[in-house]
Amino acid sequence: MARQVRRVAVLGGGMTGLSAAFYLLKLAKERGEKLEVTVIEGSDRLGGMVNTLRKDGFVIERGPDSFLARKLPMIELARELGIDGDLTGTNPQAKKTYISMDGRLHPMPEGLTLGIPSDREKFMRTDLVSEEGKMRALEDLDIPAGDLAGDETVGRFLERRMGKEMVERIFEPLLAGIHAGDLYHLGLQATFPQFKQMVGEHGSLIAGTREAQLAAAKARAKTEADAQEGAGVGANAGETVLPPSVFLTFRNGLSTVIEALESRLIAEGCIIRLGAQAESLERISPEREEGYRLQLADGSFVEADEVLFTLPAYGTAELLSPHVDVSAMTNIRYISVANVVLAYDEAGFKHNLDGSGFLIPRGEHRQITASTWTSAKWLHTAPNGKRLIRCYVGRAGDEKGVELNDAVLAGVVQRDLQDLMGLTATPEFVEITRLRHSMPQYPVGHVDAIASFRQGLSERLPGVFATGAAFGGVGLPDCVAQGKQAAEEILGC
Repeated sequence: MARQVRRVAVLGGGMTGLSAAFYLLKLAKERGEKLEVTVIEGSDRLGGMVNTLRKDGFVIERGPDSFLARKLPMIELARELGIDGDLTGTNPQAKKTYISMDGRLHPMPEGLTLGIPSDREKFMRTDLVSEEGKMRALEDLDIPAGDLAGDETVGRFLERRMGKEMVERIFEPLLAGIHAGDLYHLGLQATFPQFKQMVGEHGSLIAGTREAQLAAAKARAKTEADAQEGAGVGANAGETVLPPSVFLTFRNGLSTVIEALESRLIAEGCIIRLGAQAESLERISPEREEGYRLQLADGSFVEADEVLFTLPAYGTAELLSPHVDVSAMTNIRYISVANVVLAYDEAGFKHNLDGSGFLIPRGEHRQITASTWTSAKWLHTAPNGKRLIRCYVGRAGDEKGVELNDAVLAGVVQRDLQDLMGLTATPEFVEITRLRHSMPQYPVGHVDAIASFRQGLSERLPGVFATGAAFGGVGLPDCVAQGKQAAEEILGC
């Protein structure tokens, strides 16, 4: 008898893979189609970079700590999982962010959006940028758009528009930190395509930012009006009203969504295999298109009609290199970083944590690249009378600190905190997480290279798909969106 159940194997149990599995089962159920989904994860846990530690009343993120509220796929997923009521925003009192310069913390200039000065009067007050540097940045309003065809590095584009000083003192710590990268190596089209769009549509970054702010203000006014009428913020009747925050997370940590996904997947009959390392991919029958066989490290195998790769680029490249051109994958470098979280008692802490944290430009030559004053930014993360600080170590061109032993790494981080904050308190405990080869660096031409790779994959291995953070966005909502899109493509929705 012909087999009636369609089989899909998902390689990778991170945010993208779990989202894909969830939407595969959901969409198949809605269509009345029988589907068997197997998630194959090489490690002993699900979640990938998402990894919450709940300890002594603290909520500690060992990976990402939040997501952008304006990117809706994560919110939509939370609603479908019934956990949207657990969403929470940042402390509205912790608005201030600092940037280190010459060993001192300076307030981030007001009126900046992604580093772009949309308010001239406020921008001119900062001492982070010289008078000459400020005037050079404002020339963006008069510089012709020029040829916007093709791709280039973020650093080269921003330096041409606003000058080198703005790149080094403002854009580098603010934007490069998102990828732990080097702005002069990251491709613009894959990281900040909105910058080129602003210049193309409005003639300059500053004008484009101002227009975006006006549009956002109108949207907020409409949202507030809807809320007053009982419709909710960005929600239909009966849905949870979300806090007015740029960033969101869950009160019990981001692992909340991973746990909810795992529970739902198991309930829907999804097969989850942990500690299962895929070693090769081959056709079940080379003569006929009858699906694929994944050979696992323990000698077992998984057969599937379709296979979805959601692995890091180097993992995808290793398995697909016998079949297709994987240069688009091998051209993606990965950076290793470490998160150092320090927990304190408020007695003797002697710092009021009057903001969300600080950023450190590359030229300051510190081990720390940034610090989040976690318990001030996220009020749910520490018990009463306690303080929580998270520091980041490692970036493109400077990853040595990641591999320092725990005692040395904790020590150098505390010295940086003492130098910059005057913080001499002894932490109650320190949690160190090393995320090796975790931050993909999108090169110039990445978007076109990925399109070409997917075309080749479709032609050479029909029924094999690939997506994830290596392809189009490191943010959690981007991963959810890519997982859902892959599910729709596999099912032909």
